[in-house]
Amino acid sequence: MVAILTRIFGLEHLPLIEDAVQDTFVSAMKAWRKNPPDNPEAWLTAAAKNRIYDLHRQIQAEKNRAEVWTQGMDSTGINEFFLEDEIADSQLRMIFAACHPDLKPRDQIAFALKTISGFSPNEIASALLLKDEAVRKRLHRARKAIVKEGIAFEIPMGSELADRLPRVLEVVYLIFNEGFHSGKQNTLVREDLCGEALRLCKLLLRNPNTSTSDAQALFALFCFHASRLRSKVNEQQEVLSLKEQDRSLWYAPLIELGYASLNKAVASEFGVYHYEAAIAAEHVMARSYEDTNWNHILGHYQKLQALQPSAFVQLNMATVLIQLEKYAEAETMLGTIEAAALEQRTYLYHGLWAEYYHAVGEDAEGCAAIDRAIEMVRNTSEKDYLKKKRKKLFATNG
Repeated sequence: MVAILTRIFGLEHLPLIEDAVQDTFVSAMKAWRKNPPDNPEAWLTAAAKNRIYDLHRQIQAEKNRAEVWTQGMDSTGINEFFLEDEIADSQLRMIFAACHPDLKPRDQIAFALKTISGFSPNEIASALLLKDEAVRKRLHRARKAIVKEGIAFEIPMGSELADRLPRVLEVVYLIFNEGFHSGKQNTLVREDLCGEALRLCKLLLRNPNTSTSDAQALFALFCFHASRLRSKVNEQQEVLSLKEQDRSLWYAPLIELGYASLNKAVASEFGVYHYEAAIAAEHVMARSYEDTNWNHILGHYQKLQALQPSAFVQLNMATVLIQLEKYAEAETMLGTIEAAALEQRTYLYHGLWAEYYHAVGEDAEGCAAIDRAIEMVRNTSEKDYLKKKRKKLFATNG
């Protein structure tokens, strides 16, 4: 509804549009208590169409203009905006508006979650580990920049599309990543965020101009990861490592969808999402943890590191080297990692040092390392997981 109304009235009226949509849902909550509709979506669509007339009158009144609505778009024209293809087009325009280069990068994801995904400022603050006030400031800056720069509600074309699409994919990737490994204290997995990222990526794939090789690879990555969501924690909400997960719970249709998308992601040169998807594919391909082809995974990580160097990639490479029992190489890799670059995930660095020390028989150092990890981790489930791991690996060290 927000995307459709924005397409009609323009981004400069976004605050007014969001208020109108919120009023519509408040009206729905009241009306449906006594008489719930047989088709809620049709009810809301009709309400949105009525809101168009209300908004138009309000906007015209603010401008002190005397034009009559009937001189503009008629009801037939309005109905066209609610066709399935047009709805998708409007939402795609909103994605590119949210990721416009005139908006600050740190404001883009908050604005995207608000305008495209319908998240409240409180939900955005929770997802991004920010204070509510910080999120409200980011949203205010984004709206102010839209009016000041006159950002158009459109899908860019040609070279501009090629320049803008990577940031769009990055924002969608960040949304999924926060869902797959949430930074919230009491929640490890946010399926709502993962599902939203999948939906946004599908919108990109439905448009021939945005259905690129990178977008296909990103969708494949999401499918592979999402197939494992239900196995990441047990019924007691305890974290399960990849080795401990019940692979029978992995959702086969999503894995098949991921393979299909990865097969479409052909390109003369592979990008970051291609290698990340290839790594995820290796994991879902293995019938058991012991069957994992760690050499293939290491090769993908090496290419990924060459393409886009990252402390996270180095950390994953060190993990693989430990699995391959290449302990000297793992120690060298761990020694080159700038732990501060991992930010809120720095505890993973110390946790991996603990695994290394245990593997080479230096349990005193390993115990100290895992204690540092436990001290730093925020998420309750992960903290409990590390405490159990400490007992398992270093039982004789207290």
